[in-house]
Amino acid sequence: MTQHPTPDERRPANRGPKAAAGNRAALVAAAREIYAVHGLDAPLSGIARRAGVGQGVLYRHFPDRDAIASAVLEENVRQVEEAAADEGVTFAGVLGVVTWHLAQSAAFIGLLHADGANGRLRAHASAQDLSERFERALRGCLPDGHRLGAPQTPEAPETRGIPAAADPSEDLMLAVAMVSGAVTGPTPEDRERRALAAWRLLGITVGPVAPFKG
Repeated sequence: MTQHPTPDERRPANRGPKAAAGNRAALVAAAREIYAVHGLDAPLSGIARRAGVGQGVLYRHFPDRDAIASAVLEENVRQVEEAAADEGVTFAGVLGVVTWHLAQSAAFIGLLHADGANGRLRAHASAQDLSERFERALRGCLPDGHRLGAPQTPEAPETRGIPAAADPSEDLMLAVAMVSGAVTGPTPEDRERRALAAWRLLGITVGPVAPFKG
C-alpha cells in the first residue's frame, strides 16, 4: 500500500523570513564594501552582485539609494552604541570600533562631514538622528579628565597637541572629524593605517581596530 505524505510532510519548511533577513544582511555588508571603494554613487547593481542576489531582491529591501546607505549607517552607529554601552569596553576600545567603521565605510565618513561631498545624506532626518546618536554614545563613555573632554587652557598640559576649539565641549567631535578626514586610500588596510596615524598625531590611544561583537 502506497503511503502518501501528510500535508505537513509535503509542505517545505518556510524559510522566507530567515532568507529575507540573510539577504538584507548580505546587502548591507556588500554595500559597505562597495561604498568603501567606489563611494556612495556606486551602482546598486554592483551591490546586488556582491551580495549574490538579484536587483529585485535589493529593491524589496531598499527602495532607493538613500535607503541602503542609511542601513549601512544604522549598523555603523549601532555597533558604536553597543560598544559604548558595554562596561567591559574601554573608551580606547570604542575608538577602535569607530576606526574600523571609518576604514570600512565611506557612508560613515560622510555622516561625520555635514559640509562634505556627502552632504546629501545629512539632509535626511534619519541621518541627522544617527549623527546625534553617534555623538551621544561617544560622549557617554568619555572618561572624566580625558584630553578630548578637558578645557583648552595653557595650564592643562594633558591637552597639548589638540587644536583649540571655540568651545571645549567640541573637542571630541572635532578630533573624530579630523581623523575621518584623513581616512583615504584604495584599501581598508590603507585607510586604517592613516586613521591610526591621525589618532597618534592627536595623542589619542586607540584599542584594537575591529567591529564590535558583543
